[in-house]
Amino acid sequence: MPTEASEPYTAAWLAAGRGEVPGHPPGGASGAKRAGSDGASPVALRPDDVLVLRALGLGDALTGVAALRGVRRRYPDRRLVLAGPAATGRLLRDLGIVDEVLPVPGLVPLPPCPPGSVAVNLHGRGPASHRLLQQARPERLIAFAAPEAGHAGPEWRADEHEVDRWCRVVREAGGECFRADLSLRTRAAAEDERRARAAPGPVLVHPGAASASRHWPVGRWRQVAAALAAEGYRVLVTGSAAESGLGHAVATGLAGVEDHTGGHGLSELSALVRDSALVLSADTGIAHLATGWCVPSVVLFGPVPPARWGPAIDPDLHTVLWHGDPDAGAWGDPHGNTLDALLEKVSVNEVLEAARIHLHTNPVQREDPS
Repeated sequence: MPTEASEPYTAAWLAAGRGEVPGHPPGGASGAKRAGSDGASPVALRPDDVLVLRALGLGDALTGVAALRGVRRRYPDRRLVLAGPAATGRLLRDLGIVDEVLPVPGLVPLPPCPPGSVAVNLHGRGPASHRLLQQARPERLIAFAAPEAGHAGPEWRADEHEVDRWCRVVREAGGECFRADLSLRTRAAAEDERRARAAPGPVLVHPGAASASRHWPVGRWRQVAAALAAEGYRVLVTGSAAESGLGHAVATGLAGVEDHTGGHGLSELSALVRDSALVLSADTGIAHLATGWCVPSVVLFGPVPPARWGPAIDPDLHTVLWHGDPDAGAWGDPHGNTLDALLEKVSVNEVLEAARIHLHTNPVQREDPS
């Protein structure tokens, strides 16, 4: 989730310990050539490629899907290469959103662009990301205006929804782009697959997020998971391997609640969301998977208003819980180290009420709790 004040994943941002590779030097060999620790191989850029920079996390990658499809419409006969983290890049490639992935952990040096290449900055407003792409020397750079980098383009708007922001910069470049492009399948397909499923989909509880400010209290997640399991729903607690302690704390000792944290890669998690009945989470990547797969969700917001990062399509499928003033202008720190005060205001009863409404509207077969 990029901040408004400065670009994330710059060399300084990483060196401060907020990224995946603290202390990564800003110069030297191409960062893409050093980013294959998970087995990903750098792709060689070709003439006429379209190189898109979005070296951010899962939620950022998914909110960029509409813009990526807009870039595809603008350049339908060119190969679309995403410069971003290997795991999220592979997911988008496997979904057919991009053609290839240039694995980079953040704003690290990129290989030179061959003649005829186009670069698209979907990472931030600059100037650091602009300069990085300018150093690769593409024939054309599509990006927001950044006078510090000598680039003219559309003006950045701080109050814009993340999906609309990147669609706008793509439309300014001639590519049609719409919120509806976020969908990874149609609503009709989602409903048909749910009805055809032999077993009921689970309810996913995802207590983690990238920062403590977006961690709703463990005890409250336990109450939600226990209540839904007692009502006969299969409840799975999800999260990354790094969040296994959190998942264990939520699931331990609760009948009918399974701890799946650390048990799924990104593609497996995506499939799990696709086949689930409901997703409960904070404002984090899995919420955007639910949006893309047209799966009902309840999303808990705190430091960032849903008008900036909430579900952008299918409002009837998604409930956002937030106790902030949309006109306040400033709310909290999405990268903070303590629980955000607005998120803390969200109650267990609110979450359960919203979950039950979705489960009643989109019913699933419940298991016998005995």
